Amino acid sequence: MNVTPTHQSLQPEFRLLVLLVSIGFFMQGLDTTIINTALPAIASNLQEDPLRMHSVVVAYVLSVAACIPLSGWLADRFGVRNIYFAAIIIFALASLGCAWSENLNELLVYRVFQGIGGALLLPVGRLAMLKIIPRTQFLSAMSLMSLAGLMGPLIGPTLGGWMVEYLSWHWIFLINLPIGLLGALITFKAMPNITEPTVQRFDFGGFILLVIAMIGLCLGIENFANPQYSLWWSLILVGSGLIASLIYAYHSHTHLNALFRSKLFKNKIYSIGILGNFFARLGGNSIPFLLPLMLQVAFGFEPFITGLLMIPTVLGSLASKPIIRKIIQRFGYRRVLLINTLLVGLCIASFALTTAETPIWLRAIHFFVFGILNSLQFVSMNTLTLKDLSQQDASSGNSFLSMIMMLSMSIGVALAGTLVNMFSAYFGPEQLDNAFHVSLLCLGCINIIAAYIFWHIPKNTPV
Repeated sequence: MNVTPTHQSLQPEFRLLVLLVSIGFFMQGLDTTIINTALPAIASNLQEDPLRMHSVVVAYVLSVAACIPLSGWLADRFGVRNIYFAAIIIFALASLGCAWSENLNELLVYRVFQGIGGALLLPVGRLAMLKIIPRTQFLSAMSLMSLAGLMGPLIGPTLGGWMVEYLSWHWIFLINLPIGLLGALITFKAMPNITEPTVQRFDFGGFILLVIAMIGLCLGIENFANPQYSLWWSLILVGSGLIASLIYAYHSHTHLNALFRSKLFKNKIYSIGILGNFFARLGGNSIPFLLPLMLQVAFGFEPFITGLLMIPTVLGSLASKPIIRKIIQRFGYRRVLLINTLLVGLCIASFALTTAETPIWLRAIHFFVFGILNSLQFVSMNTLTLKDLSQQDASSGNSFLSMIMMLSMSIGVALAGTLVNMFSAYFGPEQLDNAFHVSLLCLGCINIIAAYIFWHIPKNTPV
């Protein structure tokens, strides 16, 4: 008797669709990383303090986090092709606006629109693949698409550094235009406009509460060390964010069509995974922003060299992929996440030992090790968080996890920027390296909170 294999290779009729989704994934991955090495040059051109340029990263990531809950509903209501096409156009036009920006405020506005486009690209593209490609070929499709996601971070820092040094910072945004044009042209050929026959009313009330919560928490933390705003203003923003979070918690418990129902958190493993993800990523996700800034502003490295130095981090991430599953199966989630989270924290803190004179080979090994540890944490946390969800809760649970990941990144970058500014004011402009070093120590220590959360994982949790 012939048995249909569980996993099959991708058939030719779906390859163009995977290419299209890969374009969106590549654009988003590239944009998230390419800007990090360019921030000092952008600051110089716009006559801004490079230590206050974290808002450029925060504006994008926070917009992505805020709009993720909207992506699935829009795709179901208006069709995956229409929303994906709109996402590419929004992203490309916003990129053009970023390149044309003549001051920081203009740049921030266009980064917000870029984030809106970016928030729709990957979730809607992944949803289209899920709806169109047979389940037996889905794993092959996702594997091919993930290569594009890896290429973006791999070439982003180096390409950004090269463009800044030999062209201008405007090109880090203009590069999105030909890629976006290609994606727009392929969309109508490769992606049918699938809609859902019945779509629930969108929970706009809950959505607004979540947006207020995210903006309040993130901007409140970001503005703590900003002399333009009083401490009371920052406290009001953080307080508003916390209050909105509490109101949403009640809302999710009482409203049937809430974006994320409270019943998700009756699953102990899921709750631990979400909390652990949030705190663990505060430090880890701020490093791709903080290290290029330290290398250029404090140590005096050129942008291109800075970009090259970030490559070992991505290579470490790639090197860890074949062994992650074996490590989890050998030691279990609890032990892996406890030990690895503490090691990530120590690795982040150990960046405080580096100076401008640190040998290149030692710096490369350091970055490589961080890439391995961070990747192991990333995969372990995500797998643990989603593994016990029921089929009916899987989509909602995954969307909430994606939102928390991006929110943690935006708060982490805001926190890193705030710490650097606080300590630079304390140590003075002549001792910027000390400001970065103490900030790294603080970010590394935050992982202790995450380790404490993972300590609550039951010892007998199956792999």
